[in-house]
Amino acid sequence: MPFDTLQISAVGVALALTLVLAPLVRAVARRVGMVAKPKLDRWHKKPTAMLGGVSIWLSVITTYLIFIPHTPYGWVVIGSSTFLFLVGLADDIFNAKPYQKLIGQVMGAAFVIYYGLSLPWTSSHTVNMAITIFWLIGITNAINLLDNMDGLASGIAAIASIFLALSFIANGQFMEASMLAVFAAALLGFLVYNTNPASIFMGDCGSMFIGFFLASTALMSVAGGRSRSFLPVLVVPILILFIPIFDTTLVTVLRKLAGRAVRQGGRDHTSHRLVALGMSERNAVIMLYGFAALSGLLALLVREVQFDLSLAAISAFTVLLTLLGVYLAGVKVYDERDVQAAREKPIFAFLVDLSYKRRIFEVLLDVVLIILSYYLAYVLRFGPISDSEVWRIFFRTLPVLVFVKMATFLVMGVYRGIWRYTSVDDLVVFAKAVVISSVTSLLAILFAFRFEGVSRTVFIVDAMILLMMVAGSRMAFRLFRQVIPTTQSREGCRILIYGAGDAGELLLRELLNNRELQYSPIGFLDDDPNKKGKVIHGLRVYGGNGSLQGLCREQRIDEILISSPKFTEERIRQIKHDCRESNVVLKRMTIKIERLDEDF
Repeated sequence: MPFDTLQISAVGVALALTLVLAPLVRAVARRVGMVAKPKLDRWHKKPTAMLGGVSIWLSVITTYLIFIPHTPYGWVVIGSSTFLFLVGLADDIFNAKPYQKLIGQVMGAAFVIYYGLSLPWTSSHTVNMAITIFWLIGITNAINLLDNMDGLASGIAAIASIFLALSFIANGQFMEASMLAVFAAALLGFLVYNTNPASIFMGDCGSMFIGFFLASTALMSVAGGRSRSFLPVLVVPILILFIPIFDTTLVTVLRKLAGRAVRQGGRDHTSHRLVALGMSERNAVIMLYGFAALSGLLALLVREVQFDLSLAAISAFTVLLTLLGVYLAGVKVYDERDVQAAREKPIFAFLVDLSYKRRIFEVLLDVVLIILSYYLAYVLRFGPISDSEVWRIFFRTLPVLVFVKMATFLVMGVYRGIWRYTSVDDLVVFAKAVVISSVTSLLAILFAFRFEGVSRTVFIVDAMILLMMVAGSRMAFRLFRQVIPTTQSREGCRILIYGAGDAGELLLRELLNNRELQYSPIGFLDDDPNKKGKVIHGLRVYGGNGSLQGLCREQRIDEILISSPKFTEERIRQIKHDCRESNVVLKRMTIKIERLDEDF
C-alpha cells in the first residue's frame, strides 16, 4: 500500500523531536558530567557532551509507536535495537568490558534470528544463522568504529537509511520504508548538532542502536525472498552499508599489520587518513558521504539490471575503493617502532612482507581489468550476456585472452614501474603492451578457433578500454593526489618556488612526495611575463619582477626556494634584498654529485 498522510507527517515529527531533544540531552549530559574529554587516541579537541544517542532513540521509538503501523518484524527490530541501546547506555555510564558488550550483541542477534529474520544467502539454515549473527554484530561494530569524526557516523547512517528505504519501496514494503524514513529523519536532526564542530556525541548508546537498527532492518528487505534474483539478495545490504564495512576492514587489516590490537583506539580510520593527506575534517566527511551515496545508487542499480551488468558495476566499484584503500594504507599514522616490533613476530612479519608485495596486487588487478574490458567490449558489440553462440565464444576465448595478455604484459615490462612516479614514458609502455597483447591474442584465437563467430571489432574496442583501465589504475595515486587538495590545506612552512620551469616542477614533486619536510607550497614565482597567471599542478605562477615583497606579505610566505641554477648573480642579490626586507628565508635547491671511488 502507498504511504498515507500520517506516515508522511511522521518524518517531520521525528526530525522535530530530535531537534528539540538533542539540546536537552546535551544540557543534562553536561550537568551530570557525561562529557567526552580529549585523549591522544581520540580526534576531538575539547570536552563534548555524550549520550546524543538518547535523543535519536527517543525520537525513533516515540514516532514509531504513535505514527507507524506495527508489523511483527517491525517489533523485532525495535525491540532488539532498544536492547542494544540499553547495552550501549550501560557502557557509556559504567564503562562495560568489551566481552560484555559482545555478549549483549550476541543476545540481540539471537533474538532477531529466533523471530525469523536472517540472510538467505545459502541453502543451509544453520549457515544462514551463523552469517546473520556475524552480519548483525559486524555492522553494529562497524558503525561504532565509524563514529570517529564529527558528523561521520550519523551522516553515513542517514544516507544508508535513505537508500535502504528506497530499496523497501522497490520491494513494495511500504511499512518498512516508513520506519527507515523516520529513522533517517531522526539522524538528520541529530546531525545538526553533530556536524563539525560537534556540540554533542552519540556515544555507544547511539552507535550501537543505529548500527543494530540498520543491520536488522536490512534483513527485512530480503525476508521471504522478495528480491528478483540471488545477486540483489546477496549484495544490496552490503552495498548500502559498504562504507562502514570498508572502513572497518581497512582499519582491521592495517592494525594487524602494525601489530596493534583491533579494538585499540587510534587516529587511523579512513577519515583520519584523508585529513593526514591534507583535507579538512569537513571535506573528508563530505567525501565519504559521496562514496556512501555512490554505493547506495549502485545497490539500487543492481536491483534493476541484469546479473552480468550488475557484476561488472560491482567489480568496477570494488576496484576503485581497493585502489583508494591501497593509497590510504601508505599514510603513516603508526609509530614506526610498533611497526618494526610487529615485523619481528613471525605471523606479522609474513603479513607485512606480503603487504609490500605490490606486484602481486598489480597482477591480480590486471587479471580483473582484462576480464572486465573484454566483457565490456562484448556488451557494447552484442548486448548483455545471453544463451547465444556469440557469448559461448566469449567464455571459450576468455582464458586464452587472459593467458596471452598477462604473458605479454610481463615481457613488455608493465610491472617494472612504480605507480606514484608513473610518467608519459610509462604510458607509452602500457600502450605498446596493450596493442601487442591484443594483436597476439587475435592471432592466438585465429589459430585456435579459426575466427569462427569471433568479431574483430571486439578486439579493437577491448584494446581501447583495457588501455584506459590499465593507465587509469597506474595513474590512480596521482589522481587521488589531485582529488585530495594536499597543497592548499597542508600545515607546514609556507613557501614560494622561484622558477616555473622543469626544475621548479621537479622541486614541487619532491616537496609533495616527502611530507617529512613539512613544506606547504603556495605557488610559483617567475620573471618570464608569459608564464604569469599560468597554473602548474594547481598552483598559480606569480610575476617575480618588482612584486616579490608585496606577494610575500599578501600570501604570508615563510621561505622562498630557488629552483633553477640559471639566475644571474645580480638577480640573486636583488632577490636576497627583497627577502631581507620581507623577513623571508631564501634557499636554493641543489643536486650534489660526489665521487666516492677516491675515498676507497
